[in-house]
Amino acid sequence: MKTVLFGTSGTIGRAILEEALKRGHEVTAQFQHPEAIEIQHGGLLTLPIDLLRPEEVAQATKGCEAVISAYEPEFGAEGELLEVARSLVEGLKTAGVNRLIIVGGAGSLKTDSGDRLMDTPEFPEEVKPLAAAHADAYEIYAHSGLDYTYASPAAIISPGRRTGQFRIGLDRLVVDENGRSEISVEDYAAAVIDELEEGNFIKARFTVGY
Repeated sequence: MKTVLFGTSGTIGRAILEEALKRGHEVTAQFQHPEAIEIQHGGLLTLPIDLLRPEEVAQATKGCEAVISAYEPEFGAEGELLEVARSLVEGLKTAGVNRLIIVGGAGSLKTDSGDRLMDTPEFPEEVKPLAAAHADAYEIYAHSGLDYTYASPAAIISPGRRTGQFRIGLDRLVVDENGRSEISVEDYAAAVIDELEEGNFIKARFTVGY
């Protein structure tokens, strides 16, 4: 599938890129420093782009079948998530691209108590601004009219290994028998590309965990 991937400089974006290429997708990837990329795969193009400029988003995505955004702001610039969300929506509509998958946050997922994860006492205070920005950005995508999918990771996502074995949830945090919510970056990437190929959660959110 001809796909444009934004936010590929980060750990999650890089893992999604590698998963997509291994499955034979034709990927155009946005890097801040494309000259430093060492991935050697057929079907990979790189482009510099300012995600805050809808006209650049439109130019970069015109003619593609789907867009994945793994954009993550720098610490202290969480508000850019909302600006990027608006720019993506405007740019994709201009380009005539309707399919969008977003790497989202876990903070707005519901826990067993019914509270959002970011509203629980255990949630780290320093991460709350980012979680709140993700929650607000989700609302932009949900009301965009695009065929969006918002992919929330587990509460803890970290590099590990690709097992291909994980559980899927919707708006509720996925936890194991010990109450922990975890997923490896590699398995999360696999779930994102599964969604790209299968389209099971169009105009919806899903989450993954062990």
